[in-house]
Amino acid sequence: MLIYLKKNLLALVCIAMVFIACKKNSSEDPTPIGNNKKGIQLATNAKFGSVLTDKDGKTLYFFANDAAGAPTCTDGCETTWPLYYSADASTDLNLNKAEVGEVTRADGRKQSTYRGYPLYYFAGDAAKGDIKGDGVGGIWFVAKPDYSLMLANAQLTGNSINYTSTYAVGDGKTIYLTDSKGRTLYAFAPDKNGVNTYTKSVTQEGIWPVYESEVLNVPSAVTKTDVGVITVATINKKQLTYKGWPLYYWISDVKRGDNLGIVIGRGPGLTWPVLQLNATVAPAQ
Repeated sequence: MLIYLKKNLLALVCIAMVFIACKKNSSEDPTPIGNNKKGIQLATNAKFGSVLTDKDGKTLYFFANDAAGAPTCTDGCETTWPLYYSADASTDLNLNKAEVGEVTRADGRKQSTYRGYPLYYFAGDAAKGDIKGDGVGGIWFVAKPDYSLMLANAQLTGNSINYTSTYAVGDGKTIYLTDSKGRTLYAFAPDKNGVNTYTKSVTQEGIWPVYESEVLNVPSAVTKTDVGVITVATINKKQLTYKGWPLYYWISDVKRGDNLGIVIGRGPGLTWPVLQLNATVAPAQ
């Protein structure tokens, strides 16, 4: 009986030693879990929907002054809005990699871009997921992959002449609408609320193309209910509107940031104004 108990006791001791050894080895093994994300990432926010972040989840921003694609936040501005740059390709499978790029700043540093907009951090965002910089000054906006419209804060220039927001000759920035890639959008002065009176044919549409979009995500400075979509029957296309004004491009604006169309039809009245954020509502029919 004594021999039997000794054998069982020895067996229990062996089992206990094996268990302790296994537990020790397990605790010493390196944890394989980690942040393997690289480059720009997408995150979902309850208020803003899909937003751009860095690999650690810190929010990124667009600057309306950069509509032409060149970074304009320099010197002291960078204290509040540090630039974002990553040489790594995004590992986020839901991000459109074709929209990601980079630009070289005047001082030689590189900065990552999305849809041609240089990307920045906001110094006031202390934690992952913070979005405290959106709407600052009416010209800083959380970076999103799905804006229907964007805002430019830029000088109006046509025929090498600078114009103010009232179209008087002079210097000064104007806040106006662009598409999601910084291309200027215009109104046609004779149009009515929700009615395109210009596009009578494909030929005309080729000169002042309608801005096609059915996605209605806009920067926080734009009142979403001011944006709508109409159907232009003559060309069978959808056209975005703002405050009832149908939105157009000018064919000779060949690069983002151009706003050369403001001089077309100049006279007693302005035929093709850029559509400013503070535009009045289009007149009823």
